[in-house]
Amino acid sequence: MIHEEWAGAKGRSGLVLSVPLLVIIMISEACSHHLFCRFSLLFEYHPWLHVLWVLLVGFSPLSLGTQPQSSLKIEGDITLGGLFPVHSRGPAGVPCGEIKREKGIHRLEAMLYALDQINSDPDLLPNITLGARILDTCSRDTYALEQSLTFVQALIQKDNSGVRCSNGEPPIIPKPERVVGVIGASGSSVSIMVANVLRLFAIPQISYASTAPELSDNSRYEFFSRVVPPDSYQAQAMLDIVKAMGWNYVSTLASEGNYGESGVDAFVQISREAGGLCIAQSIKIPREPRQGEFDKIIKRLMETSNARGVIIFANEDDIKRVLQAAKKANLTGHFLFVGSDSWGAKSSPIEDQEEVAEGAVTILPKRASIDGFDQYFTSRSLENNRRNIWFAEFWEDDFKCKLTRPGIKYDPDRRKCTGEERISRDSQYEQEGKVQFVIDAVYAMAHALHSMHMDLCPGSMGVCEKMDPVEGRMLLQYIRSVNFNGSAGTAVMFNENGDAPGRYDIFQYQMSNVSNPGYRIIGQWTNHLRLNLEEMQWSGGDRKIPESVCSFPCEPGERKKMVKGVPCCWHCELCDGYQFLLDEFTCDMCPFDMRPLKNRTGCRPTPIIKLEWSSPWAIIPVFLAILGILATTGVITTFVRFNDTPIVRASGRELSYVLLTGIFLIYLITFLMIAEPSVGVCAIRRLLLGLGMCISYAAMLTKTNRIYRIFEQGKKSVTPPKFISPTSQLIITFILISVQLLGVFIWFGVVPPHTTIDYDELKPPNPEFARGILKCDMSDLSLILCLSYSIVLMITCTVYAIKSRGVPETFNEAKPIGFTMYTTCIIWLAFVPIFFGTAQSTEKMFIQTTTLTVSMSLSATVSLGMLYIPKVYVIIFHPEQNVQKRKRSFKAVVQAATVSTRLSQKVNDKQNGESKMEPDRSQ
Repeated sequence: MIHEEWAGAKGRSGLVLSVPLLVIIMISEACSHHLFCRFSLLFEYHPWLHVLWVLLVGFSPLSLGTQPQSSLKIEGDITLGGLFPVHSRGPAGVPCGEIKREKGIHRLEAMLYALDQINSDPDLLPNITLGARILDTCSRDTYALEQSLTFVQALIQKDNSGVRCSNGEPPIIPKPERVVGVIGASGSSVSIMVANVLRLFAIPQISYASTAPELSDNSRYEFFSRVVPPDSYQAQAMLDIVKAMGWNYVSTLASEGNYGESGVDAFVQISREAGGLCIAQSIKIPREPRQGEFDKIIKRLMETSNARGVIIFANEDDIKRVLQAAKKANLTGHFLFVGSDSWGAKSSPIEDQEEVAEGAVTILPKRASIDGFDQYFTSRSLENNRRNIWFAEFWEDDFKCKLTRPGIKYDPDRRKCTGEERISRDSQYEQEGKVQFVIDAVYAMAHALHSMHMDLCPGSMGVCEKMDPVEGRMLLQYIRSVNFNGSAGTAVMFNENGDAPGRYDIFQYQMSNVSNPGYRIIGQWTNHLRLNLEEMQWSGGDRKIPESVCSFPCEPGERKKMVKGVPCCWHCELCDGYQFLLDEFTCDMCPFDMRPLKNRTGCRPTPIIKLEWSSPWAIIPVFLAILGILATTGVITTFVRFNDTPIVRASGRELSYVLLTGIFLIYLITFLMIAEPSVGVCAIRRLLLGLGMCISYAAMLTKTNRIYRIFEQGKKSVTPPKFISPTSQLIITFILISVQLLGVFIWFGVVPPHTTIDYDELKPPNPEFARGILKCDMSDLSLILCLSYSIVLMITCTVYAIKSRGVPETFNEAKPIGFTMYTTCIIWLAFVPIFFGTAQSTEKMFIQTTTLTVSMSLSATVSLGMLYIPKVYVIIFHPEQNVQKRKRSFKAVVQAATVSTRLSQKVNDKQNGESKMEPDRSQ
């Protein structure tokens, strides 16, 4: 578009003269109506209108009412342009402000020094003198754009055919100098503006300080090159530093403009691609900050206080004001700054803010102090440096004195300069950081011209016709091909985009535990990071790297629950219960036979336990069982020894031995229930658990049934009932027992006995107390079914005992058996709630085993105590009672029993009748 507009302007000769006249009239009218400020604003935000204006009119509207700035001119065979921020940005309506000593004069003098060195070098561009046209950008992109148009004036073909002198002769117009290449500019925004113009006229440009990644776009800025690496390298280096310190959550702070915004954009883009780093906030510092703006910025940064690391791409003034605001907010030592090369190793941004800046890590393109420049610059004076038109102004600012100059009012408050002052002796001097790169940029242009001269003018002294004029596109090819050792001894070269290789020094500002507070080199970056973490120290001299993380690492056994949209932030959740940490984001259940480690990073086997003989749950049942076995053995021994005595014979020897065997087995089962489970133990448990009770209650049922049948039969006839002989009684008993045995053997066949480890029974909420219980594969239901037949026998026996309660005590054992069964029922009724009520207890197995064994031992003890202990007592201690009594026939026994029963009934009827007659007597 610009090419077309420019071609149209050149093609219409009449327009070239008429347009400026028209515009001048418009400006005059605008000024008369006080609208010039708006007109200036139009050019400020539409730089292409500014370009066309200057090309057509020849001066800038922004300079109306101000003194036009001069340029520094050095004669030579080939002229190079130079752009330097000699002055700072002026206030509104004023293009230039105060002089900049380091960034302006130091860098400008570095170019003059480099030209002197090249022109005196017989091997570089021999017999060719390099000249220069150096302009002041005033740190303002629009003003720099206007100034840079000076470089293209020689390329503009103006139609002067209609111009005549007063005598009618055509005017003699001197041919403007032709600039073959430009050194500069400094700020990225200035370089971008200038590069757009120079590209139109194919003038190569080499910057010594512009680092914006945008300038690497070869399709838009094809004639732009730089001897400093772009911010994309710097951003990568800063990202590597952040990661090396273990940070994953930082904020970014950028000055508004190409440098700050593009630097932060590059950092954010690279960090997003690399992963592992999150940006808490990206804050932009306005170009014209309002009152209290920096206090608001600090307040915003504290909204994400965990993001202590602050990546800052800002100019010196903004850096200083950020530090001031942090100090004002009493946040000294909280923020951990990582500064770009605009901070570098400069002292001005941290002046009077050293405590806040302590620990700040900054980056600067690898550089070296050029001793030759120091000697050159410190020897400059007002007498020997008249070529630098801004040197007198620098002199006044550096030595805080005043020179008498035409047009400048004398200030009585400042002393008069003597001219005898000397740099470094009478003022503080430190070589500006970009001096090396200014020199390298000039040498790069010189080496490219030298190579071009060697190819186009072989053997020619001076500039030949092929280099007059120098063709810009060809010179660009030679610039991109240079490769030489620069002023610091490092290689100077360019890639296809015109970028220099990335080489950075990494600094940290240290105050504590050092003899000389200041910036200290702690590492380097040349495509990869080399950082000496041991040499770093932070606020108060602490050598431990502070943390800048969104979330702290989870404790062992805790999983990360990510915050949606922020991959560096998470909440830690404990893997509870029987879960372990499968990976950093997932908890998983341990296998059924395992429990988590204490730190829940894995699983471990659950300990296996069994009821030990030393356990209190085992000691009591075993003690009762031993006493019972001893007592049963004593009874059996007594009965065997006195087997033929009347008492033993009267008690029914055969069934008594059967019943005592059952009692013995009931006591014996206690040891099997406590013994360590095995296949054999489990098999015997199944067999004996119900068998002992079955034998006992089968024998007692047979006895009570026999008594009941005898006396019931006697009421009807004197004929004895069937199956009351000892043999019949044994057969009936064994038939009843065989039912239990049959059920047990069927159980053996269906489910063979085996052991199992129950991990669910003892699995409390705290896995530390989880245990696997080794036991026989016998459920509570199986246990009850095993005992159910014996319980049926017990209940049936109790029923017959109740029915036989009226039989005289002298004739049978019905009443002792009845009392035995009543007591046994009470024991087993108490057993049921205890056994099933502890099903949810953590010690269920122990309680149920103890309850079962104690209940069985008590029931056996009741049977033994009520049926046999009295007989043994008589046999041993009262043998005189163990004698044969007169035999009576079955008929006599029945008659006696019947009479006794009738007498009992009459007594009861008489008592009832007396009670009924009492009311009659009262009448």
